[in-house]
Amino acid sequence: MHKNTFSFSDLDDCYKCSDEKYPSKKQDVCIPKNISFLSYEEPLGMSLAFFALSFSLITSLILRIFTKFQSTPIVKANNRSLTYILLISLLLCFLCALLFIGRPDNVTCLLRQTAFGIIFSVAISCVLAKTNTVVLAFMATRPGSRMRKWVHRSLASSTVFSCSLMQAGICAFWLGISPPFPDVDMHSVTEEIVLECNEGSVTLFYCVLGYMGFLAVLSFTVAFFARKLPDAFNEAKFITFSMLVFCSVWLSFIPAYMSTKGKYMVAVEIFSILASSAGLLSLIFFPKCFIILLRPELNKKGILMRGKTQSGQM
Repeated sequence: MHKNTFSFSDLDDCYKCSDEKYPSKKQDVCIPKNISFLSYEEPLGMSLAFFALSFSLITSLILRIFTKFQSTPIVKANNRSLTYILLISLLLCFLCALLFIGRPDNVTCLLRQTAFGIIFSVAISCVLAKTNTVVLAFMATRPGSRMRKWVHRSLASSTVFSCSLMQAGICAFWLGISPPFPDVDMHSVTEEIVLECNEGSVTLFYCVLGYMGFLAVLSFTVAFFARKLPDAFNEAKFITFSMLVFCSVWLSFIPAYMSTKGKYMVAVEIFSILASSAGLLSLIFFPKCFIILLRPELNKKGILMRGKTQSGQM
């Protein structure tokens, strides 16, 4: 007997339940399905929203610390403006997770994946630009190096702008030909009517993820080869670990996302957004905050200059 049918005990005929209903265990009556979506009222949605807001607050505090101590060497090193852009983009990454919670509508469906893709691309582009800055700054300290002309803010800004613009182009193409829209799934979960955002073009959705993954792998590769630079330029070590966490989270996301149904698919994506953003935030900025607040004696130009002198003699 079909799973969506029921029969009366004294009749041989089976009657199919409507899409809005499902048969009871005895298959003698049709029961209305519950409407399901990830809401703020349920424990799962409430917990994810709490973590998103908590990480947003922590990011804001770190941004405040960096602006307050903006004239110190550790903040000025490796392009201060890039640091601010990265922190702001991470703040928006945490906040954009809130777009995935609540009843889907036209606006949230259009903004969910595109905002997530563009903001994350800005964040990873900043990490890539910071890694390039580390490498070029080290190479420029060598006697007779011609790399000095490449160590300037316009190169880092161009990296962030061009990489982010590419992702924005993919998202604009996606919205132009097959934009996401609110949809109703009545078949994935037997006892529920799932309110969801249909991605429109699944291919372009994975193109957004793929491009983000490409930037992450590129950042990880450059940082990995730069991880053994002298202490004055050791930000590459933290970037290596942060991108390793980032790549691990999103590699785990794909099979987890494809194997879940209903509102738990949304929860998996929110968790991946929060976990990868928190990895970038903690591994890149917590060590600097530790030095700024608890070890100010290490936050001096003389220590950095001593590291540069040692690297130039290698």
